[in-house]
This record gives sequence, C-alpha cells and structure tokens, in this order.
Amino acid sequence: MSLRLHAPVVLPCDPACTVLRDAVVDVVDGRVAYVGPEADAPEFSGEVRRLSGILLPGLVNTHAHSPMVLLRGMGGDLPLLRWLHEAMWPAEAKMKPDDIRVGMLLGAVEMLRNGVTTSAEMYFHGEQLTDAVLAAGSRVLFGAAIMDLPGMPWRPMADEITRWIDADGLRFGPDERIELSYGPHSAYTLTPEALGEIAVEARERGALLQVHVAESVEEDVAQRASHGSVPRLLEQAGVLGGRVLSAHSVHLSPEDVQIYAKYQVGIAHCPGSNTKLASGIAPLRSYIDAGVPVGLGTDGPASNDDLDLFEEARLAALLARVTSQDATAMRAADALLLATRGGAAALGRDDLGALEPGRWGDVVHVDVDDPAFATGLDAPDEQVLANLVWASGTRRVKDVWVAGKQVVADGETTNVDRREAQAGVRAVAARLR
Repeated sequence: MSLRLHAPVVLPCDPACTVLRDAVVDVVDGRVAYVGPEADAPEFSGEVRRLSGILLPGLVNTHAHSPMVLLRGMGGDLPLLRWLHEAMWPAEAKMKPDDIRVGMLLGAVEMLRNGVTTSAEMYFHGEQLTDAVLAAGSRVLFGAAIMDLPGMPWRPMADEITRWIDADGLRFGPDERIELSYGPHSAYTLTPEALGEIAVEARERGALLQVHVAESVEEDVAQRASHGSVPRLLEQAGVLGGRVLSAHSVHLSPEDVQIYAKYQVGIAHCPGSNTKLASGIAPLRSYIDAGVPVGLGTDGPASNDDLDLFEEARLAALLARVTSQDATAMRAADALLLATRGGAAALGRDDLGALEPGRWGDVVHVDVDDPAFATGLDAPDEQVLANLVWASGTRRVKDVWVAGKQVVADGETTNVDRREAQAGVRAVAARLR
C-alpha cells in the first residue's frame, strides 16, 4: 500500500518545528518513506492525493481514561478526591465489561475527529477497550489499572497484564496499533513494595509503566511525610529506571525534577483537567529546561471534559506564559511539539509523533478554509504556526490517516458511525446514573 499526500504546508514536527512549503508525505506499507518538497521527491507509483491546507503528524494523547465518556458531566463541580470518591468510583463500580467497549469506541471516535491518533489509556477490561480501538482504527497504549482497595487486591491485576504480554507480546494487531503496559494507579492506592514489584515486571518486558503522581496537594500527604515526595518514594522503591510515565506531576520540587531528569521519566501534562479540578498548575517550563520528556494528556473526559489535545496545547502554553509572566516562555511551535513529538518521547516511542522516514504514517489534514487562516498560508512560518495553534485548533481537522489508512474523511470517522456510537453511550450512561 502506497500513498502520497501533497499539501501547500507540511509540518513534520522535527525538533526545529520546520515549516515545509509545497511538500509531500509518502507512506509505504504503513510507514513514512519520504517527507519533503515535492520538487525533490522520488518517483512515486502509488495513489496521490492533492490537498489544500496543512499536513501534520497524528497527535499523541499521553494520559487518558477515555471510556469515562460514559460519566461525562458527573460531579463536575467537586474537587479531585471528592469527585473520585463520591461520583466516579461509585459509578465505575456499576460498569460491565461491555460498557468499557462502548465508552472507548466513542472516545476513540472523538479523538480521531480531533486529530489524535494515539492515546495512552489507564483503565480496566483491556480486551474490550483494545477491541474498540481496533474497530475505530486508532492506536492505544493500554495500561491495565492496578489498585489495592477493599475487594480489589493488586496482585491478580498485575498478574493478568503480565500473562497477556507474555502471550501476545508487547505490541500487536494491525500496524502494531495495540501496546500493552502496566498501570499502577498511584502511591496512595499501592504500597511502595507493590509499586516496586510491578516495576520489575514492566522492566523485564520493556513495558511502559503509567502512574499518577502528585496531581493535587491533598492526595499524597502521607507519602510526602514518609518519603519527602512521591518521586523520591518511586526512586527508593525501585520504580524508576525503565519506561515510566508520570501522569499529572503538578507538585514537584526542583529536587524531584532532577530525579525525573536522571531517570528520563516521561511526564503527561494535563492542564485542562488540573485547572478544572483546581489541582494546581505544573511548572512546565522547568520540566522542559531540565530535559524531562513531556507530552500532553487530556485525562478522562469526565474531568476535562473533552478529548481535545489542541486545546491542551494552547492551555499549556498560556499557563506557562502567565505563571512566568514571560510571553516567550512557550511559543506556538513549542506547544505543537508537546502534542506530537514530545508525547511520543514521553511514552518512550520513537515511531510516533513526527513525519519522519521509518515512523508510522499517522497523518492529519487541517483544512484552512476558515477565518483563522484568513491571512493565508503564504504568511511567514511563525504566523502559520500561530494561526494553527492559537486560532484554529481541532475545528478544521478534515482528514486523518493511521498507518496510511484513512480513518477520518471530511470530518467524520470512516470505520465507525459516530451517531450510533453516541447512542450506545447514551444507553449505558442512563443505567449508571
């Protein structure tokens, strides 16, 4: 399968955030084969699509609980811990495995329509969740949620994901669209010993470990009192050293940041959820300056409440500017890279998040027939990037390809009927209320 996409502007999301003019993206057997000016492109015998607008890599959502579209709007005015205990966990206890598929299917549809081709999900019932992702045509890093709560011992949960990885491998499915990982929930739902044991299993398999860290001030007071901070607890427990993704990570000290830099712990920065739940504002610039890999996450659609990574990019940049009182603290290009290349790096994936030869051909087409682009694509590079990030966002996402296969056409998903997916969520949500 060979596909050439041509557009007036291509954003490969290389480290310099280059703006290519009159350029093409060649996808052969699912992976990018060439990106560059059409004038320099090699001969091509496959399908050629000439598009208006902008091409960029599929966005990477580094932290989500997408099946929670079933719970969207519940407890929306509660702080984090009350929201969990009073609204989320009681409703989730009523969920059936098939409900997870219903929720994830609509979540995947919503993300694809927003240009998000990959999400890192921490949730339950992985077989149903990954089946929904395969049906929609997107990618997922599924982190099996592991907690130690009354009636929910942690070890069987950890053993289950270990058996699955050992049976099917770390990545599988068409175009390796499924990756399995471990999702120990947090240091306040698991002991240090349990976290350490789970980390050993993950490292032995090269698997990602996803964990919530320091989301709010109140959640891990006991852990900070006994260990100084959650990152120090993770270091002392032997959790760090492999592929580790630290979700939220709002309240980190300079010493904590150095620990993360030492072990190259990835951070999933979730500014929308953190501001809505009044959890705090992460010092994003300090993480980046220290060399910590940082990507963006939406968190769950019951705490955000959308799955819009362009919105997260804008909010991350705006908060970085206002908290530092420095309008240069985060440029439009920096925000775009967080949503693409940065997200892939935070997940420990070098095959996503950029349009470079060898990476998967996950491509987003943004139409520019919109007031946001009234100044035209012949404007200077910085202005084109600014109009994409600050003014347009997801509303002009028109087409999306995953591994060269079209999964969104003219704004609607091609594999799943969006309205049917919405009706499925509506029926389940009525039972969970």
